[in-house]
Amino acid sequence: MRARRPAYDLEPVLPKAGRTNLAAVLAVPVLRLDPDLPLPEYAKPGDAGIDLRARESVTLLPGGGRALVATGVAVAIPMGYAGFVQPRSGLALKHGVTCLNTPGLIDSGYRGELKVLLTNTDPSEPFEVVRGERIAQLVIQAVEHADLVEVDVLDDTDRGQGGFGHTGR
Repeated sequence: MRARRPAYDLEPVLPKAGRTNLAAVLAVPVLRLDPDLPLPEYAKPGDAGIDLRARESVTLLPGGGRALVATGVAVAIPMGYAGFVQPRSGLALKHGVTCLNTPGLIDSGYRGELKVLLTNTDPSEPFEVVRGERIAQLVIQAVEHADLVEVDVLDDTDRGQGGFGHTGR
């Protein structure tokens, strides 16, 4: 027996106060898995990324130490959209901490807890991820589906098969 689908209103909604430059905002249902953490939010009006927080404290060892860090939330991204988890620039610049598998893709059908694969690129200093700390950003974008059509040959372009640095350093 299939579980009942939650009744979501996925129509665009009017923006919240302070977001006067936006015509409409996509409603994305969020399930709070940790009642002691704030829900993800945009840090500033107009930001593209929603800040995700660490649900747990963890130490990232220097020289490539990594951990899969839970965020305490699950989302229901509408069909036709996807979520992309991206690093926070301040963590990368100041501490050498970034995300592996960037951007991390969250498909519209995924309903599990969002987790972030963090790594410490600093060669000598460990990094302490503190519970509640902002660790990554979630960007939600519309995505197109492609209908792949097999052909015998591809059309010619100026670029051709050039890739991986073929235009210079």
